[in-house]
Amino acid sequence: MAALPDTLCYLNGAYTPLNEAKISVMDRGFIFGDGLYEVVPVYGRRLFRFEEHLARLERSLAKMRIDNPFTRAQWLEHVRPLVAATFDKTGAQDQLVYIQVTRGVAPRDHVMPSGLQPTVFMMANPMKPVPVEQRHQGVACVTARDFRWERGDIKSTSLLGNVFARQISADAGAVETIMFRDGFLTEAAASNVWIVREGALLGVPKSSHVLEGIRFDLLRELCEASGVPYHLRPIAENEVLTADEVLLSSATKEVLAVTRLDGEGVGHGTLRGRPGPVYARLYEAYQQAKVEQSI
Repeated sequence: MAALPDTLCYLNGAYTPLNEAKISVMDRGFIFGDGLYEVVPVYGRRLFRFEEHLARLERSLAKMRIDNPFTRAQWLEHVRPLVAATFDKTGAQDQLVYIQVTRGVAPRDHVMPSGLQPTVFMMANPMKPVPVEQRHQGVACVTARDFRWERGDIKSTSLLGNVFARQISADAGAVETIMFRDGFLTEAAASNVWIVREGALLGVPKSSHVLEGIRFDLLRELCEASGVPYHLRPIAENEVLTADEVLLSSATKEVLAVTRLDGEGVGHGTLRGRPGPVYARLYEAYQQAKVEQSI
């Protein structure tokens, strides 16, 4: 087993080396996966769209009936030292801040107990950038039926379905598994999915089956600034398979072109199997947003 690093983490009010952090075995996050998480990108030691990430955290807490332990100002106050400590330890200017909140510690019972003190854990790690060749050539994905639970809108730590889905692509040597439910696109194992048809960026509507990625609103803003039409609507499986472009978005991937899907090239004509023009425009706009929207 790889040794855990001694970088600083936050756990229940204290900063401690990650390899020394401990929780109770009766924590409901450990027993039931009864918790949620957020991942916030950091560029140049500045938090990217932190308010939007906290807003989604608050939505997930409310849906899970867990009291928010901090104000937004307190969340920021607790995160800043982790970013600084990780930079001091590793020299990483770009990082990922992981935030996890569980319902807390209680005797094992499926019923949600009230009055518990939530367990709060946070850490920051150096960000692993998308390899240059993937940026230039795009990535391969596979498709699968969406067999996960019905509440994909909650960013829950109960990720076994996503783990199984991601393993499908890993076994195939692909980067992601793009999933369909009843013949319509939902999302990928760890990404939102977009298609381009006739120059417009299309995404799926917000629903209980889809996590509302922070990049939903960001890509809308980037499309408006770049003159790219943007629409959310149901997307049939065949529309994905015949799209002009297919894109992934996530905190780690930013926006990334899919150029092979189930072994076939994505797109048409001379651009088949290559990153397309809408991807290029959105990726460039994304880089500017990283400078302008980080605190």
